[in-house]
Amino acid sequence: MTNHTPTPRSQEPEDVQKRNFIKGTTAAILGFITLFLSIPLISFLMPASSEGEGEKFIKVPNFPGIPTGKPTKMTFEAVDVQAFITSKVVYDIWVTKHAADQATVYSPLCPHLNCRYTFVENLYKCPCHGSVFNGDGKCIAGPSPRPLDTLPYKIEGGELFVKWELFKAGIPEKVEA
Repeated sequence: MTNHTPTPRSQEPEDVQKRNFIKGTTAAILGFITLFLSIPLISFLMPASSEGEGEKFIKVPNFPGIPTGKPTKMTFEAVDVQAFITSKVVYDIWVTKHAADQATVYSPLCPHLNCRYTFVENLYKCPCHGSVFNGDGKCIAGPSPRPLDTLPYKIEGGELFVKWELFKAGIPEKVEA
């Protein structure tokens, strides 16, 4: 009689094939999950494209209809893209139209601490700390360290296009934040 030692069931060829299939399938699924979850991290680490960033002018609606010589508060929308999140942002500005092709565009934020000011009694007045600016944007009262911040603009075909910029508050120089 020959002494035959039975092969353990876990090492039979059929079980080895099943085990290898399950290992491969699990590895593939985990690989896809890892790839899917790492896309936001990779996009965060890649530098943002600066193509066209320097000259991103946004159309301000209804410019032809505003009165000449009177400061007018206007709003416009822009699309903001942060990684995979796209949202609409509403900006407001103060515009004084001098002619059909000439204007002054002010940021709506007081240079003192970025509070929003209003135009009352032919003066720009900040309600937070009492800064007061004349019609030309020069500070005539209060703690503001500089005049109102102007924004870059262009007028094409009678329409106003503005480049939104945010400036550091509380310093004498106009420095983009």
